[in-house]
Amino acid sequence: METNGVVSIDVDAEEVHVLAVDDSLVDRKVIERLLKISACKVTAVDSGIRALQFLGLDESDGFVPGLKVDLVITDYCMPGMTGYELLKKIKESSSFREIPVVIMSSENILPRIDRCLEEGAEDFIVKPVKLSDVKRLKGYMTTRDVRGETENREINVNFNGNVEGNNGVGINNKRKLEEASDEFSSEPSISSSPSVSLSSSPMSSSPDVLDSPIRRLKMADTE
Repeated sequence: METNGVVSIDVDAEEVHVLAVDDSLVDRKVIERLLKISACKVTAVDSGIRALQFLGLDESDGFVPGLKVDLVITDYCMPGMTGYELLKKIKESSSFREIPVVIMSSENILPRIDRCLEEGAEDFIVKPVKLSDVKRLKGYMTTRDVRGETENREINVNFNGNVEGNNGVGINNKRKLEEASDEFSSEPSISSSPSVSLSSSPMSSSPDVLDSPIRRLKMADTE
């Protein structure tokens, strides 16, 4: 049921839960339907501000105790708060910064895409959103779970030693890999081979993730 721009659901900790953010009712219904076809639980809200309220990042009463969100997909152009601003707020949060965030837009503007990916977005989807796009999103969530398990194993192995720097590992690794990608691309031995952005390496275990048209566009642009 939708009330004041928020679709209420019962959050099942065992199911994939996606927070969808779009000020357009039509687009919101489309993405909600595609996500449900892909067996996802969906909470749909009509603004970045309502998304922050739902996540409890604005100190309001809208926060759901024990909330589990596996992915946030948000429109870029929204009144009040853009998808880019919402992305930054989520990545600044200690509770939700590891959650994959995907940006949607009807405009294919490369500087906008670059800015979102550099800020930590997992992908940038050009509307209209298709079922193949939504299926690719599950690859980000699956890889995030695997990455989290790997980090937990590393912490357990090093528990009796030095575990400094384990907080915020995901975000730091992504930025380090982006820097490494820039260095490697300048070496002849690397640039002569097919180029794959190292910033997407945490998702490399999922073939669908690498099928992103935006990532292919950025790869081709760097060759």
